[in-house]
Amino acid sequence: MAFSAKHVETALCFVGNMRLNTLPCTGSALAPINWMCVHLSRDLGCGRLRPICSGASCCIDGLAMRHCFSVQDMTRDWVWATFCRTSPGPCWLSRKQFCCKANENVVTQLQTSEVETEKQAILPAGKKARAYPFHKIEPYWQQFWEANETFRTPDNIDTSKPKFYVLDMFPYPSGAGLHVGHPEGYTATDIIARYKRMRGFNVLHPMGWDAFGLPAEQYAIQTGTHPKITTLKNISQFRKQLKLLGFSYDWQREISTTEPAYYKWTQWIFLQLFKKGLAYQAELPVNWCPALGTVLANEEVIDGRSERGGHLVIRKPMKQWVLKITEYADRLLEDLDDIDWPESVKEMQRNWIGRSVGAELDFPIIKSDMVEDGFSLTVFTTRPDTLCGVTYLVIAPEHPLLDHLTSASQREEVNSYLESAAKKSDLERTELQRDKSGVFSGAYAKNPASGDDIPIWVSDHVLVSYGTGAIMAVPAHDSRDYAFATKFNLPIHAVVTPMEGSDWDGQKAYTGKGVLVNSCFEESGIDLNGLSNIEAAAKVVEWLEVTGLGRRKVNYRLRDWLFARQRYWGEPFPVVFLEDTGEVKPVQEGDLPITLPEMDDFTPTGTGDPPLAKATHWVETIDSGSGKAARRETNTMPQWAGSCWYYLRFIDPKNSNCLVDPRKERYWGPVDLYVGGAEHSVLHLLYARFWHKVLYDIGVVSTKEPFQCLVNQGIILGEVEYTAYRDTFGNLVSAESVEKISNYQQERIPENEVLKVGDNYVLKSNQRIQLSARAHKMSKSRGNVINPDDVVNAYGADSLRLYEMFMGPLRDCKVWSTNGVEGVHRFLGRAWRLVVDSTLLGDSYAEGPVAVHIEPSREQLRALHLCIQKVTEAIEDLRFNTAISAMMEFINAAYKWDNHPRAVLETFVLLLSPFAPHICEELWHRLGHSESLAYETWPKVEKDFLTEETVTLPVQINGKMRGTVQVPINADVSIAFASVIQDNYFDRFLSEKSIKKKIYVPGKVLNLIVSNSS
Repeated sequence: MAFSAKHVETALCFVGNMRLNTLPCTGSALAPINWMCVHLSRDLGCGRLRPICSGASCCIDGLAMRHCFSVQDMTRDWVWATFCRTSPGPCWLSRKQFCCKANENVVTQLQTSEVETEKQAILPAGKKARAYPFHKIEPYWQQFWEANETFRTPDNIDTSKPKFYVLDMFPYPSGAGLHVGHPEGYTATDIIARYKRMRGFNVLHPMGWDAFGLPAEQYAIQTGTHPKITTLKNISQFRKQLKLLGFSYDWQREISTTEPAYYKWTQWIFLQLFKKGLAYQAELPVNWCPALGTVLANEEVIDGRSERGGHLVIRKPMKQWVLKITEYADRLLEDLDDIDWPESVKEMQRNWIGRSVGAELDFPIIKSDMVEDGFSLTVFTTRPDTLCGVTYLVIAPEHPLLDHLTSASQREEVNSYLESAAKKSDLERTELQRDKSGVFSGAYAKNPASGDDIPIWVSDHVLVSYGTGAIMAVPAHDSRDYAFATKFNLPIHAVVTPMEGSDWDGQKAYTGKGVLVNSCFEESGIDLNGLSNIEAAAKVVEWLEVTGLGRRKVNYRLRDWLFARQRYWGEPFPVVFLEDTGEVKPVQEGDLPITLPEMDDFTPTGTGDPPLAKATHWVETIDSGSGKAARRETNTMPQWAGSCWYYLRFIDPKNSNCLVDPRKERYWGPVDLYVGGAEHSVLHLLYARFWHKVLYDIGVVSTKEPFQCLVNQGIILGEVEYTAYRDTFGNLVSAESVEKISNYQQERIPENEVLKVGDNYVLKSNQRIQLSARAHKMSKSRGNVINPDDVVNAYGADSLRLYEMFMGPLRDCKVWSTNGVEGVHRFLGRAWRLVVDSTLLGDSYAEGPVAVHIEPSREQLRALHLCIQKVTEAIEDLRFNTAISAMMEFINAAYKWDNHPRAVLETFVLLLSPFAPHICEELWHRLGHSESLAYETWPKVEKDFLTEETVTLPVQINGKMRGTVQVPINADVSIAFASVIQDNYFDRFLSEKSIKKKIYVPGKVLNLIVSNSS
């Protein structure tokens, strides 16, 4: 069979992912093109083109024939064509409707019914052609890993080897299961775990469940199903989904916070906190819902009403367990400098702790008769320099002195205000943009510096839990105080004049640096005029300490940790209260765990007592230490408790004698890489650090910090949604003209009706109408949740893993696109065909491999080692998308080779394996290996192969670019010129020309100055 250049061009066009709409071919070339397409389609990685029926074996000019082809492209529908030639001449193949033209007349065309008949002969209805047999490969290797405990980290390991502890943030097993956002972080940690194993590390990569929580209890109240049953069902679903994705967890170490064997040690830690004086009880305000008769968590309260039922919620003081985290505030701040965390997370923790240095001072209280009554109101301030500018005080509605301060004439108004404040959460009260509210108490205090009598107000923007629950207001130099003073017509006295050059306009509070004025009072003996802010602050603190009116003080925004919930589904407290005295007694450690009683009724008691109060047989007990009658604590620990130390239990999950074996902890601690969402930046991470430091102090752990390196993965948004707007008359309005969305009717537009024009999206049918294009966070209410199970069924787990890493940098927010999954699926198909050859007819697969036992060329080794270098560096830096790009570049290069040495393909399979483990295990097996590749040695880059032997040299003729030649990298001008002369392409520019000058910049350019020969 003879082939022309036109045959090759046509075949290449045909199999090149159908990029061209029309494909020209010569009249008698169908048989050669048919043969060529079948073979080139594999080499180009574009699927397969093969004849499926034939009326003649070839096409000869002048003879009629009928030949039907199918194109099996892994991301497109099947395409069909029939050819009928009765005379020579050009023909065209259109993409959507293949037909033959002869002398511009259509001769024949396959009917739709025939197309469907032919199609069904190859693939069943609705079935999508697979790029490779992931549906067989993935279940097989998942079963293999589980049966062989491939990823188990044994208790007894070679501790001379380096270790790497990589951990995902403890997931809560919700009833909704996983969506595609969850596997992002899990895939990242799995890549690192697999990579480190291949680098010779002992790897600890466990998984477990933060399974206590409010949703399971709410479901129990609604349905009567025990929370344990719901939790176990949800865990089973989560575990199944995680295994479906091929994560290399050591499932032998699986733990759940709800198991007594686990929370025994949570209770043990609480006992240590109690013994150290770090756990105590206090009267604190909680969210009380009278209609539901229960205390609600903050997340259950929306706009002052219960999430369930919309009932009124008020703040009510109740006795609560509290942990003294403030005792560790300075250490929690200082040790942030020693860990590799995102600076944004560190800053959030610094702000949450809120260390501030200032002064605490006392304002003598003056009752309505303007006589000091012996009481003082203590305030904390970071601006003692502005003491002379204090014109009023503000206290929190819950301040213990409020009742004493309130005058008879103001009592009714104050009580009314307290009722209103009780309906607001702390978050609502401290919202900076909220309009300030308040009421005068009827009492005054004396400014100790100026001697002025200043009013005491009550306002809910002051919290009793922060500072002293009272503030001194300097409206001239504090924006919030200024807003409050202007609203209630309170005096404003400036005591700081701006520095020269300040842009302060005098119409608002001046909060910058300056010089003190109006701050000299002989009676009190204070003179601050002319001093800077810093100098004045130091002098005021000194004056306060000398006069006994105040003292230097370090304050924290951080409050002690409220550590109790009025719930059933949580860890019981290991304490009892003696019946005769009410004394709190810790349970003996030998009596742990204190397990939850079996109950059928989880509904609130209606009295404020937790549901456990109903279990009287459990509540009434004997204190084992004294033998006296006692009652158990009926509150339970919050969900945070179990997740504060789980990383330690993974190290030694079966130990019944101690929380963790010290020898194992010294080897494995701290966690080397901790990956999770940024939403846990403060609470979980701060609480875990606090507990860890307590355990460090009592000798349980050997490190000061639990997590050495922290990475927050970005969230994955749902697919882009396109929205059109219609006015009140039903007319379409372009998005850029829409000012207030509520004035328009919104209409969701399918993606296939959208066209991108420049940076905007418009309607295909009316391109004057611009659409709104936006991706939203995945949620059931929007209907944009993507179930990973569906993606796995359609494309395989490896495709999902690879796509989530290829979407963009791990830490960035990204937008989901199913088309993107198809793209990486094609890439994996190309990798498969590189080793195993093409998919066979009828959706079956060759056994392969096609690799050959020959020595690789230098070109092949250079491509391979460039890939090794890029992938290795990218994994180390968590730039997984860059690593995948490098492997795609390698595949593109490899498809151009005439042969594929086995040694090169084996190395590439190892590089790809952390990202797509299932397909790589299969390819490794088909390349002749009987063992898993999980512990194969990671490829090492040989730098000798990274250098290029040749370089592409631009060639200019009289300064104008005319082409390029390949020359040795160290070629001199004579070799470069000889390469040009030997290339027939340049004859057209040099024929009948004389070369006057050669300008050569080695490796950069060769410029020939020529003129016409005389």
